[in-house]
Amino acid sequence: MTDRPIVHSPLPGPPSENRGAPTVVRPTPSTVDTAEPAAVALPLVAAVARGVALVVVLPVRLLWELIAAAGRLVYRSLLSPVGRFLHRWLLSPLSWALHRLLWVPLVWCARNLLWLPLRWVALTLVWLPLVWLGRGLAWAARTLIWQPLVWLAYGIAWFAGTLVWAPLVWLVERLVLPPLRWLGAALAPVGRLLWRGVGVLAGAVRAALVGLVRGIWWVVVGFGRLVVTAVVCAWRAAGRVLRLLHRLLLLPLGRGLRWVWRHTVLPLVRGVQWVWSVTVVPVAHGLGVAWRATVVPAARWTRRAVLDPARLAYREVLSALGLRR
Repeated sequence: MTDRPIVHSPLPGPPSENRGAPTVVRPTPSTVDTAEPAAVALPLVAAVARGVALVVVLPVRLLWELIAAAGRLVYRSLLSPVGRFLHRWLLSPLSWALHRLLWVPLVWCARNLLWLPLRWVALTLVWLPLVWLGRGLAWAARTLIWQPLVWLAYGIAWFAGTLVWAPLVWLVERLVLPPLRWLGAALAPVGRLLWRGVGVLAGAVRAALVGLVRGIWWVVVGFGRLVVTAVVCAWRAAGRVLRLLHRLLLLPLGRGLRWVWRHTVLPLVRGVQWVWSVTVVPVAHGLGVAWRATVVPAARWTRRAVLDPARLAYREVLSALGLRR
């Protein structure tokens, strides 16, 4: 016996026709167990989403299309004809009537019966007399007060300078000062007497000037009072003219406008209110009743019978799939 190992030949197997083909690795049981839930979950979610879309979205879309079609039908068949009818046969004639029968006569009356007479009265009876009075007062003040005062001031200045001051200065320089200087020491009492006489003469001249100034002031004050009296009388006359104008023109015009308002505008407004209450208000009430009788119950039933159960089923499906906590 030898120590070499005995080599056994392999067992014969089926001939391999394609030895270069890759071998197929079969998945293990663990791999199969982990991959099957993912492969099954995706089709389940898609089926649930399609079912929710079919159950919820399709009825809501159909309901929305039905509501939209009903709204378009109501707009085309009811609202649009009613609006065109109201605009053509109510609003347009009403606007034309208001413009032709109310606005144009009111503008004409306000312009021809109120503005033009008031303008003429203001220009003719108030403004022109005030302008003439102002010009007359200015002319009188300039001619009767200012120029005489200027002439009187020139005359007084000339009189004082020519007939009083110059002779006094000449007398004092030629006839008084030399004798006084010569007789000053010896004839002091006589000099005092002469000085007193000059003082008396100066006092008389001053009294004459004061009296003349007081007379001028009296004339100025009297003329000012006369001017104020004339302005007050003119103002009172203008007030009486305006009061007479109000009684004869504005008061009848206001009564006429009141009568026109009562007999034209108020009946027209009442007619418009009656037409509105007869046409628009019943249509609006009918639309409200139709809306409450059709749309509101359908919307309430859709919300309670379709949307709320679909929303609850959608939440339960998401919670069952673990997509919502």
